[in-house]
Amino acid sequence: MHGTEGPEMCGIAGILYKNDQPHLAVGKALVDMLDGCQHRGPDSTGFALYHEEIPGRLRLRFYVGEGAEAETAVARIKDKLREHQARIVKEEAVRTTRRYDVEFTGDLQRFAYDMEHAAKLFSIGASLDIVKDIGGAHDVDAGYDVTAFDGSHGIGHVRLATESDVAPEASHPFWATGFSDVAIVHNGQITNYWKMRRRLEKRGFEFNTDNDSELIAVYLAEKLSLGVPLKEALKTSIDDMDGTFSFLVSTKDEIGYAKDRLAAKPMVMYETDDLIAIASEEVSLNKLFPSQALNTSEPPPGTYETWQRSI
Repeated sequence: MHGTEGPEMCGIAGILYKNDQPHLAVGKALVDMLDGCQHRGPDSTGFALYHEEIPGRLRLRFYVGEGAEAETAVARIKDKLREHQARIVKEEAVRTTRRYDVEFTGDLQRFAYDMEHAAKLFSIGASLDIVKDIGGAHDVDAGYDVTAFDGSHGIGHVRLATESDVAPEASHPFWATGFSDVAIVHNGQITNYWKMRRRLEKRGFEFNTDNDSELIAVYLAEKLSLGVPLKEALKTSIDDMDGTFSFLVSTKDEIGYAKDRLAAKPMVMYETDDLIAIASEEVSLNKLFPSQALNTSEPPPGTYETWQRSI
């Protein structure tokens, strides 16, 4: 794999409920939306889901593989957790992944980079949990019970691999390595990937894939860590990144999008007083509201926007 997704075809989706009114569970909504654009990417499916935060606690999800490979990875993970005095509160094995809820209050970035060296880390978050695997939305749901997940918001991705492996760890979403709770889904190609990556690496940031979606996540997370509002970070991303792209980003309490000035990658959105839903195709939005005529819109080229919970 050469550093970007190249011409791989993808579908993205995101939803945020603005208030606590009764609604379709976030997990179920995202499974339905990704099922609607599954033809854009039948090889793998992933979800970034945001649950209620517990102070002083982090959730980590790793890809560990199977059999002896998994046993070795789990041993390394537990050694590293002990080294950082992160106390395991809960451990869960699902397919080729392990999820750990831990109590931890130290240096998150150093902790994250160290845990990446123990095993392939899908995500760390006070709220975030990334679930991704090979297969379609319903396949992944069957293994991880995504439809049972309820929360305020989430984003998802379906992927057709043409230049890189069909494997859980190569799937999207990507989290911003070293930064809690920032995730990205992306359709397109960042052509100045290596230039931007080298600039971030010189500032001490680590990358764990050659995927340009990870670059977008780390770029935005660094801006947020410097106190730049997400909306402003999305604005500068359009100037700083070359290529054709449409992407969604999520944080602990916010969701946003950015679209390049050529607008070659599709994006459609539907907004009401209660929710914002965004996807690559209108059929995904129609999945949420069967038999209803929706007043959807297509973001213009070179635009960006964010939404937060209203409570």
